[in-house]
Amino acid sequence: MINFVFMNIKFNKNEDFNKLLISDLHKRFAKVKLGGGKERIKKHVAKGKMTARQRVDYLLDSKAKSIEIGAFAGDNMYKEHGGCASGGVVVKIGYIKGKQCIVVANDATVKAGAWFPITGKKNLRAQEISIENKIPIIYLVDSAGVYLPMQDEIFADKEHFGRIFRNNAVMSSLGISQISAVMGSCVAGGAYLPIMSDESIIVDKTASIFLAGSYLVKAAIGENIDNETLGGATTHCEISGVTDHKAKNDKDALDKIKRIVEKIGDFDKAGFNKVKSEAPKENEEEIFGILPKERNSPYDMLEIIKRLVDKSEFDQYKEGYGKTIIAGYARIDGWSVGIVANQRKLVKTKKGEMQFGGVIYNDSADKATRFIANCNQKKIPLVFLQDVTGFMVGSKSEHSGIIKDGAKMVNAVSNSVVPKFTIIIGNSYGAGNYAMCGKAYDPRLIVAWPSAELAVMSGSSAAKVLLQIETASLKKRGEKITSEEEAELFDQIKSRYDEQISPYYSAARMWTDAVINPLDTRTWISIGIEAANHAPIEKQFNMGVLQV
Repeated sequence: MINFVFMNIKFNKNEDFNKLLISDLHKRFAKVKLGGGKERIKKHVAKGKMTARQRVDYLLDSKAKSIEIGAFAGDNMYKEHGGCASGGVVVKIGYIKGKQCIVVANDATVKAGAWFPITGKKNLRAQEISIENKIPIIYLVDSAGVYLPMQDEIFADKEHFGRIFRNNAVMSSLGISQISAVMGSCVAGGAYLPIMSDESIIVDKTASIFLAGSYLVKAAIGENIDNETLGGATTHCEISGVTDHKAKNDKDALDKIKRIVEKIGDFDKAGFNKVKSEAPKENEEEIFGILPKERNSPYDMLEIIKRLVDKSEFDQYKEGYGKTIIAGYARIDGWSVGIVANQRKLVKTKKGEMQFGGVIYNDSADKATRFIANCNQKKIPLVFLQDVTGFMVGSKSEHSGIIKDGAKMVNAVSNSVVPKFTIIIGNSYGAGNYAMCGKAYDPRLIVAWPSAELAVMSGSSAAKVLLQIETASLKKRGEKITSEEEAELFDQIKSRYDEQISPYYSAARMWTDAVINPLDTRTWISIGIEAANHAPIEKQFNMGVLQV
C-alpha cells in the first residue's frame, strides 16, 4: 500500500512537470507564429496580402492532418540583426486535394523574407524531404533575397543559397513536381527559384520578378522604369513569357495551385504494409506521468511504447537478450514498423549481472544490429526511440569488444535502406546519438519531445570535466581558487552547457525537425511513412565489411 501511494505521488509529480513543458512549448510556438511581430503583420496585410501562415493554411486541406518542419529554426539566433523567427520561412507537410505535398512559404514580415543562413538550411531541408520521398513541393515566394549583412554565410558554399537552384534542376529531372507562386518580391538570384520550377504563377500588382530592381537599373544603366513595368505580372505573363499564370490576388493564386495539384497523376509506391489504424488501448496521456522529471531517473520504456502503438500491441524481438535495447514489431496508425528503443530501467542479465538503463552494452548492440537487418529484409520502416547515455565503458566492455559491436550497430543504421524515423524522448548523448539514428544518419524525420537533451554528455558531467580543466589552468598560473569560487564556476559552466543541450537549441539549428508534444508522435510517424511510401526502395541492404 505504501509503495502504491509513493508511485502515485511520483506519477503525479512527473505529470505536472511534463505538462508544464508542454505549456512552455505552446507559448514558444505562439511567439514563433507571429513571425516579424504584430506591427509588421498589419503592414503586410494592409498591402492586400495574406501572411505566410494564412497562405499555407488556405492551400492545405483543412480537415487533413499536417506537420510543420523547423518551426523553431533560428530561435534566439541573430539577435544582433533583430532575429529571424522560424528562419523567415514556413514549411509544412500536408495534403492538397488529397495529395501529400510539402509547402514552403517565405514570411515577408521577417526582414522582408530575406535569407539568413538558417533560412538556407531550412529551405534545403524542405527540398531534401521532397527528394527523399519524391513528393511534390510548392514554393510560395515573397522574399527580398540574400540578407546582405550576412552574405558571406549564405552565398557561396555548397550548402548555401545556390544549392536551392541546383536542387530545382535535379528535382525536375527526377520527375518531382515543383510549383511556385510569386506573391511578393522576387529579386536577383531568388528570381531563379520560381522560374526553375515546373510551373509558375504570379500575383498581379503585389508581386514582381527581376534580377535587379528599378533603383539598381537606374544606377547601373541609367534607365528610368518602375518595378511593375520592369517585372510585374503583366510584363512576365504577356511580354517576357517568364511566368505561366497571372492571379488576381493571393487566394486566386492558391486556388490555381490546388487545381494544378489535383490533376497530378498517381505515384509508384514503395509498398509499406498498412492496415486500418487503431488507437492504443493504454491511455496516451499517461506518458506524462511515466516519463520522469529527472533525466537520470529510470523508467520502463515498454510503458511508453504501449501508449504509442496501435492496440498497445508490441511483439518483442529477442526479449530476454540485450535488455538495455528493446526491439520489436508494432503498428503505428496502421503502418507496420520496427521499433528500436533504449530501455531506461535497471535490468538483470541471465548471468545475474545488473545493467544500467539507457546504456548500450555489447549484447544490446548485437541485438539491435540483427533486428535492423531483419526490418530491411522485410521492408519494414524503422522507428528509433532515443533515451541513451552512450555505450558501456570500462575494461570488461573494452575487452569484450564494445567498439566492434557498436560499430556493427552504426553500420546497420548507416546502410539501412528502409525509411528511418527518430524520436528523441530523453537523453541523446555521445555515440549513443549516432547508433540510435541521430541527424547524421539520415532519418526521414527527426523530432524531440520537450524532455529531450542532445549533447556529447550531460550538463553535470560536462561541467565537471570543464571545471577540472579550468581549475587546473588556474593552478598552473599560480592562482588560488576557493571552494566557493569553484562552486560558482561550476554553476556558470553548467548553466551555459544546459542551454546548449535544450531541445530548442537543437531545433533552432535544424539538428531536429521539430520539438513536439508526445501526443503528436503517432501523427508525425504516420505522415512520414506515407511520404516515404512515394519513393520505391531502389537499393539493396548491404552492410559491407565488418569486424566479426
